[in-house]
Amino acid sequence: MPDFDDFEGLRALLSAAPAADAQAQAAARERNTQLTKPPAALGRLEDLAIWYAGWRGNPRPAVSSPQIIIFAGNHGVAAQGVSAFPAEVTAQMVLNFQAGGAAINQLAQVAGARLDVHALDLDRPTADFTHGPAMSEADCVIALQTGWDAVDPASDLLVVGEMGIGNTTSAAAIACALFGGDAADWAGRGTGVDDAGLATKARVVDEGVQRHRGGDGLETLARLGGRELAAMAGAIARARTERIPVILDGFICSAAAACLAQTEGRALEHCVAGHLSAEGAHGRLLAALNKTPLLSLDMRLGEGSGAALAIQVVKAAVACHSGMATFSEAGVADG
Repeated sequence: MPDFDDFEGLRALLSAAPAADAQAQAAARERNTQLTKPPAALGRLEDLAIWYAGWRGNPRPAVSSPQIIIFAGNHGVAAQGVSAFPAEVTAQMVLNFQAGGAAINQLAQVAGARLDVHALDLDRPTADFTHGPAMSEADCVIALQTGWDAVDPASDLLVVGEMGIGNTTSAAAIACALFGGDAADWAGRGTGVDDAGLATKARVVDEGVQRHRGGDGLETLARLGGRELAAMAGAIARARTERIPVILDGFICSAAAACLAQTEGRALEHCVAGHLSAEGAHGRLLAALNKTPLLSLDMRLGEGSGAALAIQVVKAAVACHSGMATFSEAGVADG
Protein backbone atom coordinates (compact mmCIF):
# COMPACT_ATOMS: atom_id res chain seq x y z
CA MET A 1 0.00 0.00 0.00
CA PRO A 2 1.16 3.57 -0.61
CA ASP A 3 2.72 5.45 2.26
CA PHE A 4 0.02 8.16 2.14
CA ASP A 5 -3.70 8.28 2.76
CA ASP A 6 -4.37 11.98 2.25
CA PHE A 7 -2.93 14.99 0.43
CA GLU A 8 -0.77 15.94 3.39
CA GLY A 9 0.90 12.53 3.34
CA LEU A 10 1.70 12.83 -0.35
CA ARG A 11 3.01 16.36 0.13
CA ALA A 12 5.39 15.00 2.77
CA LEU A 13 6.60 12.23 0.46
CA LEU A 14 7.23 14.69 -2.36
CA SER A 15 9.12 16.99 -0.02
CA ALA A 16 11.33 14.15 1.21
CA ALA A 17 11.90 12.50 -2.19
CA PRO A 18 15.55 11.76 -3.01
CA ALA A 19 17.53 13.79 -5.51
CA ALA A 20 19.57 12.41 -8.38
CA ASP A 21 22.86 10.76 -7.43
CA ALA A 22 25.35 13.61 -7.78
CA GLN A 23 28.40 11.32 -7.80
CA ALA A 24 26.99 9.12 -10.57
CA GLN A 25 26.04 12.20 -12.54
CA ALA A 26 29.51 13.70 -12.17
CA ALA A 27 31.13 10.42 -13.21
CA ALA A 28 28.83 10.21 -16.23
CA ARG A 29 29.72 13.78 -17.18
CA GLU A 30 33.43 12.93 -16.92
CA ARG A 31 32.96 9.78 -19.02
CA ASN A 32 31.17 11.84 -21.65
CA THR A 33 34.27 14.00 -22.09
CA GLN A 34 36.35 10.91 -22.90
CA LEU A 35 34.12 9.28 -25.54
CA THR A 36 35.28 8.97 -29.14
CA LYS A 37 33.53 12.04 -30.52
CA PRO A 38 34.05 15.79 -30.64
CA PRO A 39 32.74 17.68 -27.60
CA ALA A 40 28.92 18.05 -27.66
CA ALA A 41 28.74 16.26 -31.02
CA LEU A 42 25.72 14.24 -29.86
CA GLY A 43 23.95 17.38 -28.69
CA ARG A 44 21.04 16.85 -26.32
CA LEU A 45 21.63 13.09 -26.30
CA GLU A 46 24.64 13.73 -24.10
CA ASP A 47 22.65 15.73 -21.54
CA LEU A 48 19.91 13.12 -21.63
CA ALA A 49 22.32 10.28 -20.86
CA ILE A 50 23.93 12.19 -18.00
CA TRP A 51 20.50 13.03 -16.56
CA TYR A 52 19.48 9.38 -16.79
CA ALA A 53 22.72 8.19 -15.18
CA GLY A 54 22.17 10.48 -12.22
CA TRP A 55 18.68 9.19 -11.54
CA ARG A 56 19.72 5.55 -11.88
CA GLY A 57 22.81 6.07 -9.71
CA ASN A 58 25.03 4.48 -12.34
CA PRO A 59 27.54 6.43 -14.46
CA ARG A 60 27.32 3.78 -17.20
CA PRO A 61 23.65 2.74 -17.14
CA ALA A 62 21.41 0.76 -19.48
CA VAL A 63 17.69 0.97 -20.22
CA SER A 64 16.39 -2.58 -19.98
CA SER A 65 12.96 -2.49 -18.32
CA PRO A 66 10.77 0.40 -19.53
CA GLN A 67 7.16 0.46 -18.36
CA ILE A 68 4.18 2.19 -19.96
CA ILE A 69 1.00 2.58 -17.91
CA ILE A 70 -2.29 3.76 -19.39
CA PHE A 71 -4.99 5.05 -17.04
CA ALA A 72 -8.59 5.55 -18.13
CA GLY A 73 -11.29 7.65 -16.49
CA ASN A 74 -14.59 9.29 -17.33
CA HIS A 75 -15.52 12.93 -16.78
CA GLY A 76 -18.86 14.39 -15.78
CA VAL A 77 -18.03 17.57 -17.68
CA ALA A 78 -18.15 15.57 -20.93
CA ALA A 79 -21.95 15.85 -20.79
CA GLN A 80 -21.59 19.52 -21.74
CA GLY A 81 -20.49 18.62 -25.26
CA VAL A 82 -16.79 19.37 -24.93
CA SER A 83 -15.68 16.34 -26.96
CA ALA A 84 -16.33 15.11 -30.49
CA PHE A 85 -16.86 11.60 -29.10
CA PRO A 86 -19.31 10.17 -26.54
CA ALA A 87 -18.16 9.01 -23.12
CA GLU A 88 -18.74 5.36 -24.11
CA VAL A 89 -15.57 5.54 -26.20
CA THR A 90 -13.41 5.47 -23.06
CA ALA A 91 -14.45 1.92 -22.17
CA GLN A 92 -14.33 0.84 -25.80
CA MET A 93 -10.75 2.06 -26.13
CA VAL A 94 -9.76 0.27 -22.92
CA LEU A 95 -10.89 -2.96 -24.55
CA ASN A 96 -8.87 -2.04 -27.62
CA PHE A 97 -5.77 -1.51 -25.47
CA GLN A 98 -6.32 -4.85 -23.78
CA ALA A 99 -6.74 -6.56 -27.17
CA GLY A 100 -3.52 -5.03 -28.50
CA GLY A 101 -5.22 -2.99 -31.20
CA ALA A 102 -4.26 0.61 -30.35
CA ALA A 103 -1.28 2.70 -31.45
CA ILE A 104 0.22 2.51 -27.97
CA ASN A 105 0.33 -1.28 -28.18
CA GLN A 106 2.45 -1.10 -31.31
CA LEU A 107 4.73 1.60 -29.92
CA ALA A 108 5.23 -0.32 -26.67
CA GLN A 109 6.19 -3.44 -28.61
CA VAL A 110 8.69 -1.55 -30.74
CA ALA A 111 10.19 0.07 -27.61
CA GLY A 112 10.42 -3.24 -25.77
CA ALA A 113 8.26 -1.84 -23.01
CA ARG A 114 5.85 -3.53 -20.64
CA LEU A 115 2.34 -2.11 -21.08
CA ASP A 116 -0.25 -2.03 -18.30
CA VAL A 117 -3.79 -0.65 -18.52
CA HIS A 118 -5.88 0.50 -15.54
CA ALA A 119 -9.51 1.62 -15.85
CA LEU A 120 -10.69 3.74 -12.92
CA ASP A 121 -14.41 3.55 -12.12
CA LEU A 122 -15.56 4.15 -15.69
CA ASP A 123 -19.17 3.64 -14.64
CA ARG A 124 -18.79 6.47 -12.09
CA PRO A 125 -17.67 9.65 -13.88
CA THR A 126 -16.24 12.51 -11.91
CA ALA A 127 -18.62 15.35 -11.10
CA ASP A 128 -19.07 18.23 -13.53
CA PHE A 129 -16.54 20.74 -12.20
CA THR A 130 -18.64 23.71 -13.27
CA HIS A 131 -21.11 22.67 -10.54
CA GLY A 132 -18.70 21.54 -7.81
CA PRO A 133 -15.38 19.76 -7.28
CA ALA A 134 -14.71 16.96 -9.78
CA MET A 135 -13.52 14.74 -6.93
CA SER A 136 -13.46 14.77 -3.17
CA GLU A 137 -10.02 14.54 -1.58
CA ALA A 138 -10.79 10.92 -0.69
CA ASP A 139 -11.69 10.01 -4.28
CA CYS A 140 -8.64 11.80 -5.62
CA VAL A 141 -6.38 10.04 -3.13
CA ILE A 142 -7.73 6.65 -4.22
CA ALA A 143 -6.85 7.49 -7.83
CA LEU A 144 -3.41 8.77 -6.79
CA GLN A 145 -2.84 5.52 -4.90
CA THR A 146 -3.87 3.49 -7.96
CA GLY A 147 -1.19 5.24 -9.98
CA TRP A 148 1.36 4.84 -7.19
CA ASP A 149 0.72 1.09 -6.93
CA ALA A 150 0.81 0.59 -10.71
CA VAL A 151 4.52 1.42 -10.96
CA ASP A 152 6.87 -1.56 -11.01
CA PRO A 153 9.82 -0.61 -8.76
CA ALA A 154 12.02 -2.81 -10.97
CA SER A 155 11.35 -0.68 -14.04
CA ASP A 156 14.06 1.74 -15.15
CA LEU A 157 12.06 4.15 -17.32
CA LEU A 158 8.40 5.14 -17.02
CA VAL A 159 5.79 6.50 -19.41
CA VAL A 160 2.25 7.25 -18.25
CA GLY A 161 -0.62 7.86 -20.64
CA GLU A 162 -4.36 8.26 -20.53
CA MET A 163 -7.72 7.66 -22.10
CA GLY A 164 -10.77 9.67 -21.06
CA ILE A 165 -13.36 11.48 -23.13
CA GLY A 166 -13.37 15.09 -21.92
CA ASN A 167 -9.93 15.03 -20.39
CA THR A 168 -8.40 17.79 -22.54
CA THR A 169 -11.04 20.06 -20.99
CA SER A 170 -9.95 18.96 -17.54
CA ALA A 171 -6.29 19.48 -18.44
CA ALA A 172 -7.01 22.94 -19.84
CA ALA A 173 -8.84 23.92 -16.66
CA ILE A 174 -5.94 22.71 -14.50
CA ALA A 175 -3.39 24.59 -16.60
CA CYS A 176 -5.46 27.76 -16.54
CA ALA A 177 -5.96 27.52 -12.77
CA LEU A 178 -2.26 26.88 -12.09
CA PHE A 179 -0.65 29.26 -14.57
CA GLY A 180 -3.24 31.93 -15.30
CA GLY A 181 -4.33 33.47 -18.58
CA ASP A 182 -7.65 33.21 -20.33
CA ALA A 183 -9.54 29.95 -20.73
CA ALA A 184 -9.37 30.36 -24.51
CA ASP A 185 -5.56 30.32 -24.27
CA TRP A 186 -5.64 26.78 -22.87
CA ALA A 187 -8.69 25.17 -24.49
CA GLY A 188 -7.87 23.35 -27.74
CA ARG A 189 -9.72 21.14 -30.18
CA GLY A 190 -8.85 17.89 -28.40
CA THR A 191 -10.58 15.07 -30.25
CA GLY A 192 -11.50 17.47 -33.05
CA VAL A 193 -14.36 19.67 -31.88
CA ASP A 194 -15.69 22.31 -34.28
CA ASP A 195 -15.69 26.05 -33.60
CA ALA A 196 -18.91 25.85 -31.59
CA GLY A 197 -17.50 22.99 -29.54
CA LEU A 198 -14.29 24.93 -28.94
CA ALA A 199 -16.28 27.92 -27.68
CA THR A 200 -18.23 25.63 -25.36
CA LYS A 201 -14.99 24.13 -24.10
CA ALA A 202 -13.50 27.56 -23.33
CA ARG A 203 -16.68 28.57 -21.50
CA VAL A 204 -16.63 25.37 -19.43
CA VAL A 205 -12.95 25.86 -18.54
CA ASP A 206 -13.59 29.46 -17.53
CA GLU A 207 -16.56 28.50 -15.34
CA GLY A 208 -14.56 25.78 -13.64
CA VAL A 209 -11.56 27.97 -12.96
CA GLN A 210 -13.70 30.82 -11.65
CA ARG A 211 -15.45 28.42 -9.28
CA HIS A 212 -12.31 26.72 -7.99
CA ARG A 213 -9.69 29.43 -7.54
CA GLY A 214 -6.82 28.98 -5.08
CA GLY A 215 -5.24 25.92 -3.53
CA ASP A 216 -2.08 24.01 -4.37
CA GLY A 217 -1.57 21.53 -7.18
CA LEU A 218 -3.20 18.58 -5.43
CA GLU A 219 -6.26 20.58 -4.48
CA THR A 220 -6.53 21.83 -8.07
CA LEU A 221 -6.20 18.26 -9.31
CA ALA A 222 -9.16 17.17 -7.18
CA ARG A 223 -11.33 20.13 -8.10
CA LEU A 224 -10.74 20.18 -11.86
CA GLY A 225 -9.07 16.87 -12.74
CA GLY A 226 -10.10 13.33 -13.44
CA ARG A 227 -9.25 9.97 -11.98
CA GLU A 228 -6.87 9.15 -14.82
CA LEU A 229 -5.02 12.45 -14.36
CA ALA A 230 -4.72 11.77 -10.63
CA ALA A 231 -3.45 8.26 -11.33
CA MET A 232 -0.82 9.63 -13.70
CA ALA A 233 0.27 12.09 -11.01
CA GLY A 234 0.46 9.26 -8.48
CA ALA A 235 2.61 7.15 -10.79
CA ILE A 236 4.96 10.07 -11.53
CA ALA A 237 5.27 10.72 -7.78
CA ARG A 238 6.07 7.06 -7.09
CA ALA A 239 8.72 7.10 -9.79
CA ARG A 240 10.28 10.13 -8.09
CA THR A 241 10.63 8.26 -4.80
CA GLU A 242 12.08 5.22 -6.64
CA ARG A 243 14.48 7.31 -8.75
CA ILE A 244 12.86 6.00 -11.94
CA PRO A 245 13.21 8.50 -14.80
CA VAL A 246 9.93 9.53 -16.44
CA ILE A 247 9.13 10.63 -19.98
CA LEU A 248 6.11 12.95 -19.96
CA ASP A 249 3.57 12.58 -22.74
CA GLY A 250 1.37 15.35 -24.13
CA PHE A 251 -0.95 18.05 -22.83
CA ILE A 252 -2.98 15.93 -20.43
CA CYS A 253 -0.02 14.13 -18.89
CA SER A 254 1.81 17.45 -18.56
CA ALA A 255 -1.19 18.98 -16.77
CA ALA A 256 -1.24 16.07 -14.33
CA ALA A 257 2.50 16.48 -13.75
CA ALA A 258 2.05 20.23 -13.25
CA CYS A 259 -0.13 19.50 -10.23
CA LEU A 260 2.89 17.86 -8.59
CA ALA A 261 5.23 20.68 -9.60
CA GLN A 262 2.89 23.28 -8.14
CA THR A 263 2.80 21.29 -4.89
CA GLU A 264 6.55 20.66 -4.58
CA GLY A 265 8.97 22.59 -6.77
CA ARG A 266 11.42 19.67 -7.21
CA ALA A 267 8.78 17.08 -8.02
CA LEU A 268 9.53 16.81 -11.74
CA GLU A 269 13.34 16.79 -11.70
CA HIS A 270 13.22 13.13 -12.77
CA CYS A 271 11.06 13.94 -15.82
CA VAL A 272 11.77 14.92 -19.40
CA ALA A 273 9.17 15.97 -21.98
CA GLY A 274 8.80 13.30 -24.62
CA HIS A 275 7.25 15.41 -27.33
CA LEU A 276 5.45 18.60 -28.25
CA SER A 277 1.81 17.76 -28.87
CA ALA A 278 -0.21 19.38 -31.64
CA GLU A 279 -2.72 20.36 -28.94
CA GLY A 280 -2.22 24.10 -29.09
CA ALA A 281 -1.48 24.94 -25.46
CA HIS A 282 1.00 22.14 -24.83
CA GLY A 283 4.01 24.28 -25.73
CA ARG A 284 2.90 26.95 -23.30
CA LEU A 285 2.44 24.35 -20.57
CA LEU A 286 5.90 22.86 -21.19
CA ALA A 287 7.39 26.35 -21.02
CA ALA A 288 5.71 26.87 -17.65
CA LEU A 289 7.26 23.58 -16.49
CA ASN A 290 10.65 24.49 -18.01
CA LYS A 291 10.68 21.31 -20.09
CA THR A 292 12.02 21.17 -23.66
CA PRO A 293 10.45 18.37 -25.72
CA LEU A 294 12.58 15.66 -27.31
CA LEU A 295 10.32 15.24 -30.36
CA SER A 296 7.89 17.37 -32.35
CA LEU A 297 5.91 15.23 -34.79
CA ASP A 298 2.45 16.88 -34.73
CA MET A 299 1.08 14.02 -32.63
CA ARG A 300 -2.01 14.52 -30.47
CA LEU A 301 -3.30 11.02 -29.85
CA GLY A 302 -2.69 10.70 -26.13
CA GLU A 303 -2.39 7.13 -24.82
CA GLY A 304 1.22 7.93 -23.88
CA SER A 305 2.07 7.59 -27.57
CA GLY A 306 4.48 10.51 -27.97
CA ALA A 307 6.38 9.59 -24.82
CA ALA A 308 6.45 5.92 -25.85
CA LEU A 309 8.09 6.92 -29.11
CA ALA A 310 10.61 9.00 -27.15
CA ILE A 311 11.69 5.88 -25.24
CA GLN A 312 13.76 5.14 -28.34
CA VAL A 313 15.55 8.48 -28.01
CA VAL A 314 16.40 7.85 -24.35
CA LYS A 315 17.56 4.34 -25.18
CA ALA A 316 19.76 5.68 -27.97
CA ALA A 317 21.26 8.35 -25.72
CA VAL A 318 22.08 5.86 -22.99
CA ALA A 319 23.40 3.26 -25.45
CA CYS A 320 25.81 5.76 -26.97
CA HIS A 321 26.96 6.99 -23.58
CA SER A 322 27.50 3.54 -22.07
CA GLY A 323 28.52 1.60 -25.16
CA MET A 324 30.92 3.93 -26.94
CA ALA A 325 34.64 3.47 -26.40
CA THR A 326 36.74 6.17 -24.78
CA PHE A 327 39.67 7.62 -26.70
CA SER A 328 42.11 5.54 -24.65
CA GLU A 329 40.10 2.32 -25.10
CA ALA A 330 39.92 2.82 -28.86
CA GLY A 331 43.51 3.94 -29.25
CA VAL A 332 42.33 7.18 -30.84
CA ALA A 333 44.16 10.43 -30.28
CA ASP A 334 41.92 12.89 -28.46
CA GLY A 335 43.55 16.01 -29.83
